[in-house]
Amino acid sequence: MKLAIAQINCVLGDLEGNVAKILQYSEQAKQQGAQLLLTPELSLCGYPPEDLLLRDGFYQACEEALSDLAAKISGIAVVVGHPHEQGGKRYNAASLLRDGVIAATYLKHRLPNYSVFDEERYFEHGTEPCVFELEGIHFALNICADIWEPDAALQARHAGAEVLLVLNASPYALDKQNARHQVIRSRIAETGMAVVYANLVGGQDELIFDGGSFAMDKKGTLTAQCAHFAENLLMLELHDDLRPVGEKVAPSSVEADVYRALCLGVRDYITKNRFPGVLLGMSGGIDSALTLAIAVDALGADKVHAVMMPSPYTAQISLDDSREMVKILGVHYDEFPIESMFQSYTAALKTTFAGRTADTTEENLQARIRGTLLMALSNKFGSLVLTTGNKSEMAVGYATLYGDMAGGFAVLKDVSKMLVYRLARYRNTLGAVIPERIITRAPSAELRADQTDQDSLPPYEVLDAIMEYYVEQNLAIPEIIARGYAPADVRRVVHLIRISEYKRRQSAVGIRITERSYGKDWRYPITVHYQDTF
Repeated sequence: MKLAIAQINCVLGDLEGNVAKILQYSEQAKQQGAQLLLTPELSLCGYPPEDLLLRDGFYQACEEALSDLAAKISGIAVVVGHPHEQGGKRYNAASLLRDGVIAATYLKHRLPNYSVFDEERYFEHGTEPCVFELEGIHFALNICADIWEPDAALQARHAGAEVLLVLNASPYALDKQNARHQVIRSRIAETGMAVVYANLVGGQDELIFDGGSFAMDKKGTLTAQCAHFAENLLMLELHDDLRPVGEKVAPSSVEADVYRALCLGVRDYITKNRFPGVLLGMSGGIDSALTLAIAVDALGADKVHAVMMPSPYTAQISLDDSREMVKILGVHYDEFPIESMFQSYTAALKTTFAGRTADTTEENLQARIRGTLLMALSNKFGSLVLTTGNKSEMAVGYATLYGDMAGGFAVLKDVSKMLVYRLARYRNTLGAVIPERIITRAPSAELRADQTDQDSLPPYEVLDAIMEYYVEQNLAIPEIIARGYAPADVRRVVHLIRISEYKRRQSAVGIRITERSYGKDWRYPITVHYQDTF
C-alpha cells in the first residue's frame, strides 16, 4: 500500500486555515494513490498553543474543527493531531479520520516538561495504545515524546502493531536530526517495527520546526528522508516486508541548515504576525550585515529597509561597506547622521555631568539615539525592527538596553559570534552579498575612538567556547578550566553572564537554534546571591 506524510506549516490558532491545508494535502495524497496520510503533532491547531490550552473555548473550537474535517475526508484515512477533552480531562491527542468519522483517538503518554516544553501544565497522560488496521496492516500511533522512551512503542507492539506512526512537533536545534534517528533506531531495536516519522515545519515565535520527516524499516535503515525547512508531501510505498520506501534527500551542512532555519524564522514571524516588512540599523559590521542578508532572503528586498546612523566615531569604511551591501541587495536605504543629536544630549547633561569623565554613558547615548530613530520609523510605517545582536554579546551584556537592543525580533539571538562569521561566508557561497572587508575586519561597536570588541571581551573564540560549556552544557567553572581555558577568562565570562540576566529578560524574542537559548529554556533568577564555585 501507499501512505504519505504531510510535512506542513501550521499557523497557531488558524483552525480554518489548518483544516483547509490538511484537506489539500489529503487530496494530493489520495490522487497519488495513498490510502493513509500522517500529519504532525497538534496539526489541527498548531504547536505549541501554550496557555490557549487553559481556555474552554479553545477546546470547543478544536472539537468543531475536527468534526468538520472528519466529515470532509473520503477515500483516504488521515491521522490528525489535536487537543482533546474527555471526561473532564485534557489531552494531547491524535485521531484517525476515516469514512467521514473520527474512527479512533490516541492520547499521548509522555508529556515533556523540560527545555521549551510545558505539557504537564496543560495535559493529562494517556495510558492506552491505539492500533488500527488498514489494507491488512496493523498501524499504531505515538506522539513525539512517546518515542523518546521505550514504554509507549512497546505497548503498541504488544497490542499487535506492525508499523509505528509518530506525529511530531520537534523543534530544530543543531544536530537534532541525528538525535532523532538514534532514538528511532533504539525503538526499532526494541520492537522490531518499522517507523514513519512526521514532523512539523515552520516558525512559531522563538521555535523553528525543521520538518525532516523520515521513515525507517524494521532494521533501522533510513528508507525515506524529507527535505528540511519546507512544506512537503512525502510519498511512501509500504512493501510486503513492511519497508516504507520513498524519496531520500541528502543531508546539508550545519551552516546551510542554520541559515535556512533563520530565514524560515524571520519569514514566519513577519508574515504570520502580518507585519508589512522589517527595518534594521546598519553598522558596517558583521552582525547587521548577516541580519540584512537573512531578511532579504526571507522576505524579499522590497520588504526590507536598512538605516545607517553614523556618529563621529563611525569609520568611513563602515559607511562604504554598508552602502555597497545595500546596493547589491537592492533594499531601501537611508542615512541619518546622529552627531548633532548626540551633541544636544551631551549639552543638556553638561552641567549635571560636570567633573566626570566620558565613559560608557556617552557610548550608550549614541546607541539609544539610534534605537529611538529606528522605533520612530517602525511606528510611522509599521515595519518591525530587527535587532542584530548575537548570542555571545547577549550572554555577557555587551549590548545597550533601549539602544541596539531596541526592536521586536532578534534574528541572531541564539547564534554565537564565530558561527556568525561561518554563516556570512556560507551566504556568500550562494552569491556574494556581504563585502569581504566586513567579514575580515576586527569587530567594533564604534562608540569611541579606535574601539574594538576585544577591548572589553576575551577573543570570541574563547568567549564562545566558555559560553557554550557554561550555558549550553551546564558545566561548572572548574570543569571549563580543566578543558584548557585560562581561569581568569572563565571567571570573567561566567561573572558577566550572571550579572547580565536583567538585560536578557528585556531583549526581543529571538530564533532558537541550540538546545539552550536565552529564551524559554533559560530561566535564571535576576535577584540571586548564589555564586558558582570559583
